[in-house]
Amino acid sequence: MERSSEEEAAADEEDGDQTASWAIGTDEWEDEEAEVTPICKPSKTTSEVGIPGLSTDDLALRLCRGLVHQDQEKSERKTSSSVKSKGQAGVLEGSSASTSSSSSALSLTPPLPPSVELSAVLTDTRLTLDVYQAGAAALPLLWASVPGQLRGLQYLRLGSEDKQSLDVALDVLPHLSELRSLAIRGHCFYDSNGDPRPGLVTTLPTSVSSLSHLVHLDLSFNQLSCLPSCLLTLPVLSSLLLCHNHLSVLPSDIGHLSSLTYLSLLGNKLVNLPPGLGQLKALQRLDVSHNLLQQLPDEIGSLEELVKLELSHNKLQQLPESMGSLSSLRELVIYSNDLRLLPQCLNKLPLLKIDARDNPLGQPPTPPPLPPTPDQAETKVPQLHLGYNQHSFCVSPAGCHVFLPGGAELLFPPGCLVTTTRLEWAEKRPLRKWVWLEEHDILLSRPLELRPHGITFLKPVEVCVPYHRTKRREVAVRKFDGQSWSTLAADLRRGSESHSSHPGGRPARLACCSVSQFSWFMAVSRPVKDSCSVTPAGALLVSSSDPGVKLHFPPDSTVQTRTITLQVLHVSVSEVQVLCGDPQARVSPLLCLSQTPNIHFLQPVKVQIPLPSGVMGHTVDMSCLHLLHGDPAAQTWTDITSQVSLYVTHLYAIFYITHFSWYWLWYTTQRCVSGVVRKVYQRLKQFKVQFLVLQRKTDPSQVLLQCLPANKVEGRVQSLSEQYDGPQPSDLCDLLEGEQFFAGFERGLDISTDRPDCVGGRLCFVFYSSLKNLKEVYICPAQDQKGLVRGQVSFYRGEIPSNLPEEVAKKRKGHDSQWLATLPLKLPALNSDNSYVLEEVQCPPLNLGDPESGYLTEANLLSISLQIGQDWRVIGINLGLSYQELDRIQYKHRDNLGALVLDMLFLWARGQRNAGPGAVSRLMAAMIESDRRDLAEEIEDIVSLGRKKYSESLRRVGLEAESSSLGETQQ
Repeated sequence: MERSSEEEAAADEEDGDQTASWAIGTDEWEDEEAEVTPICKPSKTTSEVGIPGLSTDDLALRLCRGLVHQDQEKSERKTSSSVKSKGQAGVLEGSSASTSSSSSALSLTPPLPPSVELSAVLTDTRLTLDVYQAGAAALPLLWASVPGQLRGLQYLRLGSEDKQSLDVALDVLPHLSELRSLAIRGHCFYDSNGDPRPGLVTTLPTSVSSLSHLVHLDLSFNQLSCLPSCLLTLPVLSSLLLCHNHLSVLPSDIGHLSSLTYLSLLGNKLVNLPPGLGQLKALQRLDVSHNLLQQLPDEIGSLEELVKLELSHNKLQQLPESMGSLSSLRELVIYSNDLRLLPQCLNKLPLLKIDARDNPLGQPPTPPPLPPTPDQAETKVPQLHLGYNQHSFCVSPAGCHVFLPGGAELLFPPGCLVTTTRLEWAEKRPLRKWVWLEEHDILLSRPLELRPHGITFLKPVEVCVPYHRTKRREVAVRKFDGQSWSTLAADLRRGSESHSSHPGGRPARLACCSVSQFSWFMAVSRPVKDSCSVTPAGALLVSSSDPGVKLHFPPDSTVQTRTITLQVLHVSVSEVQVLCGDPQARVSPLLCLSQTPNIHFLQPVKVQIPLPSGVMGHTVDMSCLHLLHGDPAAQTWTDITSQVSLYVTHLYAIFYITHFSWYWLWYTTQRCVSGVVRKVYQRLKQFKVQFLVLQRKTDPSQVLLQCLPANKVEGRVQSLSEQYDGPQPSDLCDLLEGEQFFAGFERGLDISTDRPDCVGGRLCFVFYSSLKNLKEVYICPAQDQKGLVRGQVSFYRGEIPSNLPEEVAKKRKGHDSQWLATLPLKLPALNSDNSYVLEEVQCPPLNLGDPESGYLTEANLLSISLQIGQDWRVIGINLGLSYQELDRIQYKHRDNLGALVLDMLFLWARGQRNAGPGAVSRLMAAMIESDRRDLAEEIEDIVSLGRKKYSESLRRVGLEAESSSLGETQQ
């Protein structure tokens, strides 16, 4: 049964750091007609702020300047067109319409770069400010600058996560009298923990009632506890979205919204609905799922135009008989309630489709639970907190709640064992023999081994594995019994507040499953799987992650019952365009279809998928639309457009198949589509990663090696900066989830300890995007090396080679196709005490210039350096230092501005030794170019004073007169 997009938002509670490109949502398409499609799905963003380094005032000022510039251009075009002939005017009118259409179609997904132009957020009738953190503050500034431009505004989107910005924006709303669509939503941005920021709207000003043309209003993800009274007087309001607020009751006069056709109250705290709801005679769709409803009013039968009614995830025990009067009703969603009987009146509606899953239909009423006996009331399962060095524990027949280091929990219920038994646990390294991943899976935890294997419990034991957060994917638990793998459904929840591994912190995320035997367990994330059983009578399967994806199985398509599995992978359109080199390319979600048993269907199965983002069915060039068939075993893609019956509607593409595999719809102007898709698919599966090689400051022989997704590197380096130092992270490389690579210590370096994962000084790794991928080792000079060793660490794909040629080890960027990156590593020499000689930070003398042309002592330059401050980088560039040199300095002294400035000056000073005279003049010129004329003038004063002192010293010893007379003699 199809679920609403609001319900999809409610189910998507977890978001993550970084996954492969599959986890990135496609661009949303929004209709620009007066009828606005209601969407309650929270906008996604990969950063906490909209535009780094850009304040709200700067943003508004830039937008205002853009508006004035646009007005000037329009005025010039208007003046120019007035002097043209009528024939020319017709041509110009068509051109203008085309330009306007192009501008209005522009749509961007956050985060936006600082260079975004006004046309990206404002067209003639639409203003989008919810892509900026606190972007609502720009609205009153725009209104104060160009009110005439805003009076014709019809579509407006605001974020509600900033209270101050929102308050000033609400004061402007009454002036936008032509407004037809208004969205003031929360969940537009995310905090540092990856959690969405809630909206802060608690009410609306009464002046909103003056928006007499308002058709669509979205106030989702806010703090509304009651419906603002000003909304009840909006005469033409047809769509009202109040998803995920705190509404516990609706006003009795809600029937005044006589034009309302769509009402969404998903995710609130409603206990009942008012009888006045029956007065909404035009209502076509009502969504009150995920509330606390126990019953419905009889007046609901008066909604004669109602087409779809969503009541899932409530506490309904019965439905009113009046629902038999809903003659227009075509879809009734009532799953996850407490319904034991459906009313006979629904049989009067032959076209009605009902989704009644997860209801105790046909079961007798559940008797009330018996009060606990005194013994039961006092029974409490004992708790046991283990340390990292405690790998065994005892469990008695009374049960136990065991807390393992790292966040894992084991719950042994009373009576699961007959006698006290000693059990063991171990956390394994994620080697390939302990990990099994299907296509598109991501490992979320290290394998947890529980022993003894095969021990059988009398009652199920709950095993809870901690996992890293994930986005738009479901979490499952994989179990390995020593011979085969199986996938267990996971119950996701937060860990116990009393867990000693998280004292005072937020409990870990846990993926829990019930088992009767011990083995190996790990948590994985995967694209959401939807499944159903297909019988000879046919079936309908709708994707829960994208309701636009549907599979229709006609009657007699199979003789035996089959189990069907559907996975939908959303793909980043922008990344596809970059990878294939086609800026016009668009893609639909990737469908992964499978069945058991795997045999062809007797009748074609109808598949419906959304058209690629930005592609409309009534205007699409069908010659650019390609349906690709993927073979997951061979990793090949074939263009089957000419082999299937493919046609399009306004929003969807529909085709018929008899064999299940992977299917992907592309819109592209390129030829040889199959080859392009194969390459793009392989690249999309890869992660952009960087390598770290850091040495402990107190012991340079202790080296930390780590491989992380690129978006995690900066935070990791900052957290290690107090204890570790080393070169900058490597350049970006591509790795697959679960791909093996190794690190080799070269040019005089070796590992000083024996490890099972080390062969010939080369460490083996397996990359998992959600794990740390970290190893710490001790290094030493190779046998023939003495004193200071300037070595390196290189990273390669694949397994450790048995014999790596010496010439390859010396020439890193040669013909070795498996090479990934190389980072320098220096090991200091040993002194007589067999300890490392740590280099002190010493600065070369900074005495610049010469007495004749200008001279600065080290004391002078140190005084000047204290005044440079944050302008050090601009000054360094104007001094001729390269960006790479400045980046290295910034990385080395990222927490010490003073040392950073000095290092920059030292580096430049060393380069002036052989640069000839005029070093001081070059320094003054760099200060002036950097807009630091104050420092240039100070340097000039110091130089003038130095010249004066130099002349006086010459005069005192008589050299000046001697040199003058010598010059006259030569003349």
